[in-house]
Amino acid sequence: MTGKEHFHAILKKESDRPGFWHGYPNSESTERLYSYFNVKNDFELGLQLNSVLRWVSPEHCGFWKRTDYPMFDPLNMARYKDKVRTSLGMAGVFAECEDTGEIHDYHWPRTEDLDFSETLAEIDKTVEAGQAVLSGAWGSIFSNTWNYFGMENCFVKMHTHPELVEAVTRHITDFYLAANEQLFALAGNKIDAVFIGVDMGSQLDLLISPECFERFLFPYLKELIDQAHCHGYFLVLHSCGSIYRIIPALIDAGVDMLHPIQALARNMDAKTLAGCYNGKIVFLGGVDTQRILPFSNSGEVRKEVLRLRKLFGPNYIVSPSHESILPNVKPENVEAMAEAACELNIKE
Repeated sequence: MTGKEHFHAILKKESDRPGFWHGYPNSESTERLYSYFNVKNDFELGLQLNSVLRWVSPEHCGFWKRTDYPMFDPLNMARYKDKVRTSLGMAGVFAECEDTGEIHDYHWPRTEDLDFSETLAEIDKTVEAGQAVLSGAWGSIFSNTWNYFGMENCFVKMHTHPELVEAVTRHITDFYLAANEQLFALAGNKIDAVFIGVDMGSQLDLLISPECFERFLFPYLKELIDQAHCHGYFLVLHSCGSIYRIIPALIDAGVDMLHPIQALARNMDAKTLAGCYNGKIVFLGGVDTQRILPFSNSGEVRKEVLRLRKLFGPNYIVSPSHESILPNVKPENVEAMAEAACELNIKE
């Protein structure tokens, strides 16, 4: 069975064993990992560790071709070249905005400035290797929106000027939808799932109330989900933090797989999630990157992976609880995680 076939079996809830994805290691971790596993790049690392899938992100493949300002420009770097974001709360261009006209007149990204040639080449390489392809524009409609106001300003404006937040989110979502249509027309059935990232949680709870999620995020997220399904792709949603309170809404919206299961966030532990949602949604992740992977030994990592496998069952993909493996994670622990994930004859 190829990685692609295994991925589809898991999503269809027909698998006899879990899969594995090593994640997307932080750039400061790659030299050590590549040296330990004797590989040249992340593609080779994934194959060496038997990852069933590969994330081919257009953003990582340089699909935005303008050099005079970024794709989303919340600090107006097109005009003020020396601006640097120093915090999530830093005021964006619409921090003092009170008129949607100003928002509509801003320089929003255009699909004419995109080039998917490198993305398509990496997709082809992944297909040839037999792995499932996760792709599509990252779709971070929440963080991109708040950057245009500053996080705190955005959350306040949800109550004082909701139409401004909705206008910004509309422009961002429309761009992602158009970008995806362009990519999907070129890639066709070479893509298996669309992978989008909408971080909505902190360690303790949602960043906004479920009511605000329902108004300011859900409708736009649903459009991205429906677009993926319309093209015959699964939809994998990434959200860090505790999003337990909206998992039923995500299931209703059609999310097929949830990533990364931040294990130590409130109510995001494997026992709770498996007990409530196994069979209703597929989980990807869960191997704790806050304590287990960085501070345990390889035997303890193996034990934790086997525990997760027992809780989630065969229709599950073992992976770190955040895809960006940091430098404090020993390669030996990554190796133990991969080996335990792929082990056939499990012995406690």
